[in-house]
Amino acid sequence: MAGPLRQERVSILIFFHDGLDYFLKPDQRRYQPIRRTVDCRTGVKDLIESCGIPHPEVDLILVDKRRVDFPFRIEVDCTADVYPFSAQRASSGLQSRGIRSFVADGHLGKLVRDLRLLGIDVAYRNDADDRDLLTIMQREERALLTRDRPLLMHRVVANGFFPRSQAPFEQTVETIRRFELAPALAPFTRCLRCNSVLNRTEKEAVIEQLEPLTRLYYDDFTKCPSCGQTYWRGSHIGKLETRVANILAKVAEPEA
Repeated sequence: MAGPLRQERVSILIFFHDGLDYFLKPDQRRYQPIRRTVDCRTGVKDLIESCGIPHPEVDLILVDKRRVDFPFRIEVDCTADVYPFSAQRASSGLQSRGIRSFVADGHLGKLVRDLRLLGIDVAYRNDADDRDLLTIMQREERALLTRDRPLLMHRVVANGFFPRSQAPFEQTVETIRRFELAPALAPFTRCLRCNSVLNRTEKEAVIEQLEPLTRLYYDDFTKCPSCGQTYWRGSHIGKLETRVANILAKVAEPEA
């Protein structure tokens, strides 16, 4: 006796939770859930990305209330609930925790400066193309920071983030929260120009580089071992300290 016929097309009802609807088209955002009819061999990752949600933004997938991974294939009619990363939820295994190294695309230079100011390791070249970014990401095991949605959807991207705001201050706060970076922050320890960790240096070692008033009024210096840039607590430091304090205060606020 023949068994039941296998469905060739299946219907799935998808709910995107906790801000993932940011990536949906306006009409889809208003009328969630989204219903899709797909081939029974479709993987849940491909289905989610077909709705415009980059896979690095997804941290938990429930199909008919059962947790599944990206390769899961949808073979029967079902309902899916899709969630982003949450510090309040235990890891589901889809996204890595404890990431501390990043590579950023060329449009995020001001975010990069803020993160380096806070001591975070961020590789950056403003002329890097997509291939360069993906190569650095894989070779150095970094998470990708970009507002280029197709790039974030590339199959080789394991970890990444799409800052929602276009304002660098807000992007910095978003990135710190997303990757739980607050315990790792170490302001004024990294070179803003090239990303290397700064070393304390004697005044005599850099005195030939200093302007006369700097020689006269400042005694504490750090120097980048890679590019040679020298830093001291000059008149500009107050503005930077205020920015750091404002970022830290915002990060400490409860999320809306």
